Amino acid sequence: MKPINATRWLTAGAMATTLVLSACGGSSDAPETRDTAYGKVQGVDDGAKSGTYYWKGIPFAQAPAGALRWKAPVAPTAWKDTLQATQFGASCIQNPRMYSPGNANTFDASVGDNILSGHTPGSEDCLSLNIWRPATNEKNLPVIVFIYGGSNITGYSGDPLYDGAALAKKANAVVVSANYRLGQLGFFRHPALRDTAVDPTLTPEDQSGNFAVLDIIAALKFVQGNIEHFGGNKANVTLSGQSAGAINVLAVLTTPGNRAAGLFHRLAPLSGGISVATSPGFPQPANNLQGNNGTIPALNPVATYEALSNMLLMKLLIDDGTAADVAGATAWVQSHSNAEIAAYLRGKPASTILKVGLKTVGGLPNTTASGPIPEGTVVPTDPIAAILAGDYVKVPVMSGMTNHEGKLLSSFLPLVGHPVGIKLPDAQLFPILFDAGKAKAATFHDIVNPAYADGAAYDVAIADLDAKFFVALRDNFMDALATQTPNQLWSYRFDWKQEPAPWNDVYGAAHAFDLAFLFGNFGPSLYSNVIVSDANKAGRLALSDAMMSTLAAFARSGNPNTGALGANWPNWPNVLLFDATLAAKQISVQ
Repeated sequence: MKPINATRWLTAGAMATTLVLSACGGSSDAPETRDTAYGKVQGVDDGAKSGTYYWKGIPFAQAPAGALRWKAPVAPTAWKDTLQATQFGASCIQNPRMYSPGNANTFDASVGDNILSGHTPGSEDCLSLNIWRPATNEKNLPVIVFIYGGSNITGYSGDPLYDGAALAKKANAVVVSANYRLGQLGFFRHPALRDTAVDPTLTPEDQSGNFAVLDIIAALKFVQGNIEHFGGNKANVTLSGQSAGAINVLAVLTTPGNRAAGLFHRLAPLSGGISVATSPGFPQPANNLQGNNGTIPALNPVATYEALSNMLLMKLLIDDGTAADVAGATAWVQSHSNAEIAAYLRGKPASTILKVGLKTVGGLPNTTASGPIPEGTVVPTDPIAAILAGDYVKVPVMSGMTNHEGKLLSSFLPLVGHPVGIKLPDAQLFPILFDAGKAKAATFHDIVNPAYADGAAYDVAIADLDAKFFVALRDNFMDALATQTPNQLWSYRFDWKQEPAPWNDVYGAAHAFDLAFLFGNFGPSLYSNVIVSDANKAGRLALSDAMMSTLAAFARSGNPNTGALGANWPNWPNVLLFDATLAAKQISVQ
């Protein structure tokens, strides 16, 4: 989730059996092989280790490359032989950041290598999903579909933070994660690609520019058509996403014409929002996003994305020598047809598109800003207004956020009049986070701008950013939903900050830090070295157990209340506070 000019945030394996378990919707007796509408898939019986079966890298759409680049996803082609679904599918190609995969499509030291080298990990052939379920014969299990974050420019479902085994086992549910297109491959709106005179087959969805949102809808359609073969109840699907993933699932919630009705039945958006600057009830909208101390909307105008698309085209023309400067690039565009421009864009390697997007070329700035485009076909022109009008999928909603969201996105602080927080670029920060020894030795001022004297001073600035960004966005969509379904809304705030010093002050309850607790995964992953300690283990695991239990309750019944909380969770505008001491969970209501 990111405004313009704010700093952003596999392969097939082999296994040798082809039988199917009839008790869970298949046709014979091996639990790791199942039917889908496109052919059989063989996963892994991981019962002895995690208590689950899993299937990874199942395609839910064809590769959106070549003629299918910048079009709505197309259903996969059926396969004849049993598909080996034992390893994660390729991540969607992306510029390297700390949240990107390494070269083996997982979290490892090559993440840092790619940040230094500029190598773009992943592939355009990336539209796959993963499934975990308890290693039992039980049917009609609730289904939890999770959509990752990463500012809509990075992220991947194979991130070990999102491994679904612990949650599937604890929640007695089927857990699904899915990839979606990123950056200007996922959100791109150039007129040459929208011209039906060039391509009469173009649909309104193809013309929308919201390809990543359409990818998520396609993954949900795959779940509806196939999840019963994996023991899931297609009539009880919880759709969840965090950060950019939360923006995207809220876009799915509000997609015009109830396009997504019946694809999911509960929603859990975490640390995101869906407001445009002029949304009803969105306070003090900023006139620009350059630090005038106004609130920060989640979505930029259609005109912004059209300008970004045009600027990327001109940067590509200058970068490859077709044009010498912006004037030359403009003249080239004016002298070529839409068909020629579309062919030029589709002829560029995806890695080139992403790398050039990062560059300043011909005086044109970074053009990688990415997110849902409120164009009125796939994403409403104002999603908050759509909710207020009742034009959305009405389901129970459990929203969540953390108490120090901005500490992970402290480069946004100048937007609200404060100095940048974390002073290190990814290339310098990653080695500290990755190495447990370096993480343990770090001090507050090794990481944080010396403009902040201490953690308390930093907290004041972060609270201001959170109020004008995450809190404003959360309140806006939750208050709008409350006009429609007030008895089906719950919200939590994650307050836990028991990391070893200095990380309790550097990050505390930072953006995304609740995910390790909800998934029950404390490493190895990007922030595990700063979250995990022997001292905080008892309280940390007790809080994680309660958080997984409440997500399980919500997925099963549409109500997150459970005895594991030790407190009654009332409807919004009340907020449940998730916290813990070093030794025990500490849950209360605000």
